[in-house]
Amino acid sequence: MEQDGTIRSDPRYAWREGGGFAPPKRSATERVSDFLEIYSFLDERTAREQALRCIQCPEPTCVEGCPVNNRIPEWMGLVADGRFAEAAQVLQASTCMEEVFSRLCAHPCEARCVLEGRADPVAINAIERFLHDYGFSHGAVDVTIPPLNGLSVAVMNAGPCGLTCAYDLARLGYAVTVYDARSAPGGLLAQGIPRFRMEQGLLERRLALLERLGVRFQLQARPGVAPTLRELRTQFDAVFFGAALGQVRPLEIPGAELRGVHQGLTFIVQRNVQAPIEAPPIEVCARRVVVVGGGDVAMDCLRTALRSGAKDVLCVYRRSQAEMPANPFEYENAREEGARFEFLAAPVAVLGDASGNVTGLRCVRTRLGEPEADGRPRALPLPGSEFVLPADVILVALGFTAAGFQAEGDLDQLALTPQKLIQTDDNSMTNLPGVFAGGALTRGASAFLDAVTDARKAARAIDAHLAPRRAASLAPIGPQPHA
Repeated sequence: MEQDGTIRSDPRYAWREGGGFAPPKRSATERVSDFLEIYSFLDERTAREQALRCIQCPEPTCVEGCPVNNRIPEWMGLVADGRFAEAAQVLQASTCMEEVFSRLCAHPCEARCVLEGRADPVAINAIERFLHDYGFSHGAVDVTIPPLNGLSVAVMNAGPCGLTCAYDLARLGYAVTVYDARSAPGGLLAQGIPRFRMEQGLLERRLALLERLGVRFQLQARPGVAPTLRELRTQFDAVFFGAALGQVRPLEIPGAELRGVHQGLTFIVQRNVQAPIEAPPIEVCARRVVVVGGGDVAMDCLRTALRSGAKDVLCVYRRSQAEMPANPFEYENAREEGARFEFLAAPVAVLGDASGNVTGLRCVRTRLGEPEADGRPRALPLPGSEFVLPADVILVALGFTAAGFQAEGDLDQLALTPQKLIQTDDNSMTNLPGVFAGGALTRGASAFLDAVTDARKAARAIDAHLAPRRAASLAPIGPQPHA
């Protein structure tokens, strides 16, 4: 690229250039002292250089790998040409809540890039975040209120699943009302994501955009009771039930009841939410912290504990690093910031003193065996290999388990599966016409981006289901002049 910004290199070979790229981020010693986001944005030159490496595949595997089917090649080509505002508009029109989810995604699009294995993949996620920032700072984000189509939809749950469905439907002209039992919208996005991964202002900005699109929020509601399902079906043309997470999985070993053993998600929520929650405060300053688990919540616990002044922070995981379900970028960030890892080790008992306080965690070494149902190898204990890790606080981050649907009030009309999940057909519809569901309520515990995918699918299904009624509501009334 020349000083005037013109790209001079041969575009046929640009994919080989710019390899070894890493998104710019603050040093570990600096970022561990605060809760600010660690990544900074690309400059325009770097964004163009990386976008030029995209070879514009006729059948882009990056789009197949994207949970929200982002139109990556389209906006990538615009970035390569320096048409950033147009690229931001394409991105905003083709995806959902992009500035939020791009910070939480594990970048499966990059793993599916055809350059993977031949050269470094295109830095899709870094370019996407650049476009979010550029779009908002240059007024390229489309918040034009669409014309109402005369129909309305009720969405149950103001977490990532419900907000995604509400956003897609509002952009299609539906009058959307989101109900939630909590006192503020956002769910996991507001309470369970540390600020160093996603600053609070991003969610607040997205919620403001939803309201500008006409989405209304009814908080502290109890669907099935107030309002009842009958009332919802009477007042709205369709209803969607969505949730992103199940119940946190407990630590089921002797001593798990000792003081100092806590759910990791509770620890994170306490650091994010200013209002008091129904749990004793979890103090880690100057203490030895052991985190049990290997997912994203475990990485968040490690990094939050380090920022909260913990004396030592150690992660115990029963398999090897290669099998960890955590985003590999978050694992690397935790390691850089000072977290230690004990792989191929499984907890067998929590140790405590005479007063009932945690003093350590007894573990056993493991080896990898045959694959389990999810395809990952089973962790098998090695006899005679027990050892003790000193600990003052143990944070449990073992993932989530399917939570049976709580059928309050008249929600017992919804048919359930043998696993007590809401039963739906291929179009996300329940046994009740016009009532749809998705996410953890239908598939059980899973990654939150799976719930986002379900929400987008449900929005399309709702739109298709209501198409005849939508056409009737928009049809002109009375005799029309001949063409």
